[in-house]
Amino acid sequence: MPAKSPTGAFARAQAKGEEALRTAMLDIAAGLLAAEGPAALSMRRLATAADCSTTVLYRLFGAKDGIAAALYREGFARLRRRLDAVPRGGDPAAYLAALGRAYRANALEEPHFYRVMHGEAIPGFVPDEESRAAAAASLDVLREAARAAVEAGLLRADADVDEITDTLWAAAHGVISLELGGHFPGGLGEERFRVLTRAAVEAFVP
Repeated sequence: MPAKSPTGAFARAQAKGEEALRTAMLDIAAGLLAAEGPAALSMRRLATAADCSTTVLYRLFGAKDGIAAALYREGFARLRRRLDAVPRGGDPAAYLAALGRAYRANALEEPHFYRVMHGEAIPGFVPDEESRAAAAASLDVLREAARAAVEAGLLRADADVDEITDTLWAAAHGVISLELGGHFPGGLGEERFRVLTRAAVEAFVP
């Protein structure tokens, strides 16, 4: 069933300012992508779903390709906010585990953005260097957590922080992708995530 904008959603978002309007349009675009596939990401289709003019969308996103780029960057921006909100506490190991859980929760709550972020949703879309840099920056908090674990002696002193970060990210992404694909029904996804991410961390334990 085609995605539709809630009654008055465009007007309410517009009243809150440009950033709220842009976020609302991206939420509608993500819904269209899920319901109708990448062909629905046209200015005309999005304008119809949002009950606004295409002029508004061109101002917000520049062109059709700008919608895909905006979805990509918004997905990583939401991830960064989610990870930044995780309390640090005094235990580096517990903090790393909490970041992992937050990463998975964000992916499961924002599956359409997550698929755009990892190149699965929009055939042919290639993020530019600026977008890739913003994506990499979203994992800075994980990188710093890995560094803290190394400095605390919980992970090998000779371990490369970027290698640790990339390994944990790859492990988490692999399980989450399978879970989103329906391969881990019930509570299996959470269990498999815990086992694999723990194994990834243990690869760097002294």
